[in-house]
Amino acid sequence: MQYDKISNAEILSKYKASVNGIVSLENSATAKISSNELEMALNAMLDSKIEVKSKIEAENSIIIGSESVLDAEIRTQLQKDLTLINEEGFIIKSILFKNKKQIVITGKKDIGVLYGVYSFLRLVQTHQPIENLNIADAPKTNIRILNHWDNLDRTVERGYAGFSLWNWQKLPDFIDHRYVDYARANASIGINGTVLTNVNANALILTPQYLEKVEALANVFRPYGIKVYLTARFSAPIEIGGLKTADPKDVSVMNWWKEKAKEIYKRIPDFGGFLVKANSEGQPGPQNYGRDHVDGANMLADAVAPFGGIVMWRAFVYSEHDANDRAKQAYAEFVPYDGKFRENVIVQVKNGAIDFQPREPFHPMFGAMPKTPLMMEFQITQEYLGFSTHLVYLPKLFQEVLESDTYQKGKNSLVAKVVDGTLDNHKLTGIAGVSNIGNDLNWTGHPFAQANWYGFGRLAWNPYLDSGVIAEEWMRATFSNDEKFINPVKEMMLKSREAVVNYMTPLGLHHIMDTGHHYGPGPWVSNLSRPEWNPVYYHKADKNGIGFDRSKKGTDAVGQYAPTVANIFDNLKTCPEKDLLWFHHVPWNYKLQNGQTLWNGLALKYQEGVDQVKEMQTTWKNVKQYVDPERFDEVEMLLNIQYKEAKWWRDACLLYFQQFSGKELPDGVEKPTQSLDYFKSLQFPFAPGN
Repeated sequence: MQYDKISNAEILSKYKASVNGIVSLENSATAKISSNELEMALNAMLDSKIEVKSKIEAENSIIIGSESVLDAEIRTQLQKDLTLINEEGFIIKSILFKNKKQIVITGKKDIGVLYGVYSFLRLVQTHQPIENLNIADAPKTNIRILNHWDNLDRTVERGYAGFSLWNWQKLPDFIDHRYVDYARANASIGINGTVLTNVNANALILTPQYLEKVEALANVFRPYGIKVYLTARFSAPIEIGGLKTADPKDVSVMNWWKEKAKEIYKRIPDFGGFLVKANSEGQPGPQNYGRDHVDGANMLADAVAPFGGIVMWRAFVYSEHDANDRAKQAYAEFVPYDGKFRENVIVQVKNGAIDFQPREPFHPMFGAMPKTPLMMEFQITQEYLGFSTHLVYLPKLFQEVLESDTYQKGKNSLVAKVVDGTLDNHKLTGIAGVSNIGNDLNWTGHPFAQANWYGFGRLAWNPYLDSGVIAEEWMRATFSNDEKFINPVKEMMLKSREAVVNYMTPLGLHHIMDTGHHYGPGPWVSNLSRPEWNPVYYHKADKNGIGFDRSKKGTDAVGQYAPTVANIFDNLKTCPEKDLLWFHHVPWNYKLQNGQTLWNGLALKYQEGVDQVKEMQTTWKNVKQYVDPERFDEVEMLLNIQYKEAKWWRDACLLYFQQFSGKELPDGVEKPTQSLDYFKSLQFPFAPGN
């Protein structure tokens, strides 16, 4: 959203010839935002004075307004196009009006027009032709939402970009302009919801003192099409309501939540609803009272239903009482409840069955609950991917998950089709992203981490988009349209996620990060009170081999997938090597597809990851002339840290696993310069985000 002047004289000249003015036909708060954004952006990019008028006068005007305010002649021309979009969709079309060429940006509602304006500006930013436009686009999911794990003291759990944006102390009277910019940025990529508070919830957010502050934020966000949601602490009726129980079957508890919902909606009529983490990692929930997830979710759903609210009930559960295989627990706990939730409940499922690892197979719940809407939960913040010091382009990960085939209704039963509701004909649909935003000057800590926020929004709008196309859009709008910059940096971004997998958790390894802060390697950790908190639980390295046996002969986690998928994962020969150690305990001498032994292949993957970061450093140095000095230096310094830490990961993990394999490092793998004891001795008591 920099809207820099277009430096290419030929392209600038074409755009100036195509845009003579702006005609805004509406006067709502959202419509004013559309015209203001268009005016500001075009004046900056085209370096000319383009004014907003209320009547169509000049040729080559951009006419903006929702369907109901369009001239009848224009509406007739767009009749067919309007049938292609939903309430949030938009049309951008070149038309003839009274024999004059014009561009019209419209939608069924004013928010669709705003999305259309941002889409049009993206075309200009990325130097696309605008002479013969014919675009009809609409979001494929209803709820496109950021989950802020922000605490009321402004710390952010798993946040690596400073403190929370929300300054609760100064709200409601002080409205930081960053709240407006936050709304603009989200609207520009179609995000339409924000959960303001951490899933490890604090009941105080539901008190009048804080609801007044939430109302102030809702008022800022509303014209940008963004609804606010809150996390509901299940024990709130006890903690702030004076009740002796939070049992969802207790009438006084039900009434307390109904009254609380009434109080919230009186202040915020378009309040979205609640996000709930219950009976997971020590959070209170219905199981505390011998009830189940259905009882808890439906009780809250009944409270918000009269006002059109929803409940997003998280499926992230695992228990120390069932340490057989943590990967199986969410499926085992939720799938039996299929079809029992209220129609305004959507179950929020992480992309994989463990916890936002650099790579996980898609969660087996997707496709396994056909009578229940499931929403995807991605983590945009890089909890397990080197924090905001590592350059990791996450839309590549998101795309890998969304295009996975569940086979639950035969071939082509993609995860994306579960998420957008088309597989099982669900109307309530959504994608959530755990935010990577803080109060750092650049919002996300790493300049390239902005691409993950951007890419999440684009994939939430359309889960079938290609991560390469998204990367190019972002680069052109953020840095440069020069192909000599675009081509190498796009390749760097698209390879960056695989590089991280290689130097952290290759061949299906997972959750071997150091304990608590999840920063750096800790495959040796084995002393935590719960077995499934320890990395040794996940890699199971011994003299015979390495990996977690989830085959039919092991924990049978493969059995939670559709038979076609289960059979692929179950067979050592057909299991994709990227998931090998996720599903199998494999001997050190096992021959990989490239002819290497498992030990050699594992070591070479670690080295490959390090080498890939080295390549990223070289790529970045080579594009220096296309980047402003400040951002160039920032990324260069961060890549230096990433290279150092990639080598740390490689050396620590290989020294540890070598104890079990008893084998020398293969040719091509650099020898560690420190001992295993040295790596074990490292401590990070003040790692951010903890």
